[in-house]
Amino acid sequence: MADPNAVFQNCYYVGNNFNAILYGIELFLYFESVNIILSSRDRNGLDRRLFLYFSTALLLLITVYVAVQAVFGQEMWIVHVDYPGGSAQYLADNAAVWYQTLGSAASIVLNLMSDGLLLYRCYVVWGDLRVVLIPGILYLATAALGILTCYISGKPNADFFVGKAQQVALAYSTVVIGLNVIVSTLISGRILYLARQMQGALGADTVKAYTGAAALIIESALPYTLFGIAYVVSLGLNSPTSILFLSIYVMFTCISPQMIVLRVLRGRAWSRESAMSRTRTGMQFTTPVGDPGMLESGYTSGDGSTTVNLRTISRSESVPPEFNPFDKV
Repeated sequence: MADPNAVFQNCYYVGNNFNAILYGIELFLYFESVNIILSSRDRNGLDRRLFLYFSTALLLLITVYVAVQAVFGQEMWIVHVDYPGGSAQYLADNAAVWYQTLGSAASIVLNLMSDGLLLYRCYVVWGDLRVVLIPGILYLATAALGILTCYISGKPNADFFVGKAQQVALAYSTVVIGLNVIVSTLISGRILYLARQMQGALGADTVKAYTGAAALIIESALPYTLFGIAYVVSLGLNSPTSILFLSIYVMFTCISPQMIVLRVLRGRAWSRESAMSRTRTGMQFTTPVGDPGMLESGYTSGDGSTTVNLRTISRSESVPPEFNPFDKV
């Protein structure tokens, strides 16, 4: 049977490499989002500024997490290579070092920001606050359990993967992943339902940009949810591979919401107006006040419950040439 510490150390090393790769992807997504914001006519608008602040906060938090993981690996494998008892003893003695607690706190705040965005996107797709009532309660529970996890795992001689800290972390992660699964299912189900309602009126090509595979994966933050499930299962089984799934999961805690933000900025995401509109109409086209270059098309489902607004930016606007909301995804 393989030595658990050897498996853990290898998974920690591989996880750090995945962190570096996924961090590069996050940097690309962030600067692409910033470029769209700064090149748009309404770059000083409240929504654009909120996206900029939100994206920047995500990047700063994930930078803290990646740096902490890298520094701890360096301390464990290089600086203290001759530590009495080896890497296993170094981990046991220093798992609660202050910067590891900082990294844990950063990942918990990332979770809260990502889950908050997912809840909002769920509300956007459904247009009904009652749908997000139970997920909202779970969200508050994750905030409380996250603070408790950070406190217990940060106590002297505590270890995130062993003992009471591991039990609290498992409870916290289970609630978080349960919330992710519920919200992702609600978003995916609603998109699939509306896809069937819209296809006859708008055509398959147009609808695909808003309801295709990419839309489902990005809008529902599917990678974030799937790697979270893998992490919770491995943590519950006390598997040393849990550190690998944790690393990838935390990275997608940042990447998935950034992909949603980028999709919104490109005009491919579901708008808040689509969920709030309740008129019983077939197809309607309106030009927003003060923005003659923006054309909105809306479709209301047969029961009049939901309208989807699709937006097309005219080519006369100063937007990047590759930007086309109706490109296939």
